[in-house]
Amino acid sequence: MNMQARIPHLPKVPMTIAETGLNPVFARDILIKTMFRKNVEIGRHVERELCCSTPVALELIELARDQGLIEVLGSTGEGNAKSMRYQLSDSGKARALDALGQSEYFGALPIPLEIYKEQVKLQSVADVGITKSALEGAMGHLIIPDGLLTQLGPAVNSGKSILMYGPPGNGKSSISNGIRDALGDRIFVPKFLEYSSQVISVYDPIVHGEAQESMADPNALRRSGTQFDNRYVLCKRPSVITGGELTLSMLELNYNPNSKTYQAPLQLKATGGVFIVDDLGRQAEPPQTLINRWIVPMEGGEDILSLQSGEKFLVPFDTLVIFSTNFHPAEIFDGAALRRIYYKVLVDRPTRDEMIQIYALVSKAMKMPLDEKVLIHLFSKLYPQTENTYAAYHAPFLITQMKSICDYEGRPHHMAIDLLEQAWANLFVADGEIAH
Repeated sequence: MNMQARIPHLPKVPMTIAETGLNPVFARDILIKTMFRKNVEIGRHVERELCCSTPVALELIELARDQGLIEVLGSTGEGNAKSMRYQLSDSGKARALDALGQSEYFGALPIPLEIYKEQVKLQSVADVGITKSALEGAMGHLIIPDGLLTQLGPAVNSGKSILMYGPPGNGKSSISNGIRDALGDRIFVPKFLEYSSQVISVYDPIVHGEAQESMADPNALRRSGTQFDNRYVLCKRPSVITGGELTLSMLELNYNPNSKTYQAPLQLKATGGVFIVDDLGRQAEPPQTLINRWIVPMEGGEDILSLQSGEKFLVPFDTLVIFSTNFHPAEIFDGAALRRIYYKVLVDRPTRDEMIQIYALVSKAMKMPLDEKVLIHLFSKLYPQTENTYAAYHAPFLITQMKSICDYEGRPHHMAIDLLEQAWANLFVADGEIAH
């Protein structure tokens, strides 16, 4: 399929310094710092390192030449401007060192924040429009209670916050990941942003997954369908998953005093995608404190960040936030916070019939033959000991345990009542006190 048909909002390739949106002096300094740090000499290598078009690279080189910062060494023999060789003059080296003292950043030209805001609008997560079939397909490996997808579908399509709550071990995290997978399409993520001459690193291979860069020549007479601004990468919609380790500091800009640049916070990296806060209530910060941090962004679509200088500025907040907790919402949030979470979805314990389906599904996935006698023993003898309290995680837990016992004893993988009894014992902790 042609990329323009799938991705209708390709970021236009800037053909002049003005079209990059950057201050010419700021962009020029990145050029000479890059030449200094990476020993770049040839015009086409400048284009590659700055992730810009040939006209922009040549315009920056000419700007630096006019100011006596760059000297021409000659041609590599290919007979075009891209093949010319350059070097920094003594003045250029001095300026590069001075610029590096202000910021160690060099490489790809960043994208001004105001330009990125327009791209965010064109690829908003609220415009994905997940269909019922897409959501069902992404959840195909799960046993979902009746009516749950009917609740989740409109919630996901709204792009608003979702709170999933219920007993532990019943698939809240798996459902969150299924929602992420159902988004399906790809968006453009900036490598770096610029605000007030400060550089913010955004692209993260861990968060943004497989990436594609535009390598087409913007000067070619016949341009390919994969042509877009090389300062972006084309990625799957991002997914940030965080759990008990989440702190408020992770939601703020991270300043590196050595490079004098910033790392984007988690929610900015998740722009256009999903931010999953798993195990809410297990963090060092109280849940109410964490939710208070998100109230304004979730309602207004913009987040407030601060530079090292204390200057505050707005960034887009276009993120589907999914909270997952084992606590009842009323225990961890006040009424005002609950009103601001648009969708509350109970993920309850499975029924007996659903539990049987889960065992069948998991045993097939784990290549463990299902034994009817073992299942009868499980549901008639063992579960009554817990007042028939089911949990979805029991199936993979017990089957994994039985396989491990078989491996240890050198037996083929199979289900047996004695194996099940041993595995069952590991589900629980014995009562009583331990003497210290």
